[in-house]
Amino acid sequence: MNIFRLAGDMTHLASVLVLLLKIHTIKSCAGVSLKTQELYAIVFATRYLDIFTDFISLYNTVMKLIFLSSSFSIVWYMRSHKIVRRSYDKDQDTFRHWLLVVPCLVLACLINEKFTFKEVMWTFSLYLEAVAILPQLVLLQRTRNIDNLTGQYVFLLGAYRALYIFNWIYRYFTEPHYVHWIPWLAGIVQTLLYADFFYYYFESWKNNKKLQLPA
Repeated sequence: MNIFRLAGDMTHLASVLVLLLKIHTIKSCAGVSLKTQELYAIVFATRYLDIFTDFISLYNTVMKLIFLSSSFSIVWYMRSHKIVRRSYDKDQDTFRHWLLVVPCLVLACLINEKFTFKEVMWTFSLYLEAVAILPQLVLLQRTRNIDNLTGQYVFLLGAYRALYIFNWIYRYFTEPHYVHWIPWLAGIVQTLLYADFFYYYFESWKNNKKLQLPA
């Protein structure tokens, strides 16, 4: 554990709390992509298959449980909550997210560090997480006007992965033989997908204007 890893985890946790705050308090999921949330639920379900078999630390287990439970609860809220689901913009959130799942699974079967079920699923979760934000970014471009909580959620989600890149750089220079190309490349791709959003987010913050993405 180092400061970059901790900051990344806390930023990731903050992004989830911001989204849950919006959904639970305001009873609205306007501007939030259900497709992205479903992909994240798959990401955590396949990444944390070892949660009941391999104990690393209490911190690790608690964080796994938080991300698993929060991702599925968000999907439940958006699909089944009688008030929240009314605000879901199904007509705009039309990205065919299942088309991302199959290529990521095939890639994980072909390119992995070890060809075992758990390892392939862990690798699959890395590939899928790298592109899971795409439906959300497409939805934001279509709706253009983005409320503060949704904007903060997406920003924190992107910042968490960027902080993880600093964590990997730090570990590369401080730990012998620390080389993991698959999470590194997936993390870089994931962060690059946020580049356009980051630009407009900082522009809106600098000019004190409402966040808008170009169509």
